[in-house]
Amino acid sequence: MTAVPAVGSRLPGLESKIADGRTRDRVAQLLFESGAATAAELGARLGLSPAAIRKHLDAMLAERLVEVRETRSQGPRGRGRPAKAFVLTAAAREGFPHFYDGIATAALRWIAEHGGPEAVSAFATAQVAALEERCRAALLEAGDDPIARAEALAEALTAEGYAANSTAIASGGQLCQHHCPVAHVAAEFPQLCDAETAVISRLIGTHVQRLATIAHGDGVCTTHIPAPPRATDKTIATTATTVRTDR
Repeated sequence: MTAVPAVGSRLPGLESKIADGRTRDRVAQLLFESGAATAAELGARLGLSPAAIRKHLDAMLAERLVEVRETRSQGPRGRGRPAKAFVLTAAAREGFPHFYDGIATAALRWIAEHGGPEAVSAFATAQVAALEERCRAALLEAGDDPIARAEALAEALTAEGYAANSTAIASGGQLCQHHCPVAHVAAEFPQLCDAETAVISRLIGTHVQRLATIAHGDGVCTTHIPAPPRATDKTIATTATTVRTDR
């Protein structure tokens, strides 16, 4: 019979990797709460030896999750090198929960209370103005065809973090945005979606229609872009007009 290894021995490095990950999470949490701490302070808080805490800090330094700052001594300077404190980088702080949505919603409620719905619409329009200009620059070589411009706009929006793509359908095209940075706020203030739709319409160069939005509970923001009129349709319309004029 072949002996079956115990569960813990099947992946000998797995448990240590999990333990390391948990320890680094605890280090990050302590730095998040304290702002800065030396290796000795972190080791004392976590019950780890200086060598063990330095191993974790070195790994976090390599991943650019922490950076080093020299501490300022409060008493007379002693001999030796000054102690080094570790702080979280901006990238590491982004991994912690934040309350930007709550602040933005509160700000818009204040605007609505003191300025009315029109003030909220004006604010929303101003907010997307910079996005519109950046995307407009990306569409300079897209030509006049609305579907081609939608494809270029999808690439520009993806670069802005919207995870967008454009697809052709029988009635024209669809611009889909799989991420919305303001979804929670827009759920209460649809003026944000309206301002964004107006930007898409101006950039595409034709009237568009929003079919779905993440803010309203849909899985993706979907905008319908009508197909441009065919040349044959224009010819028929021109001929019919000429005939009626001749009569």
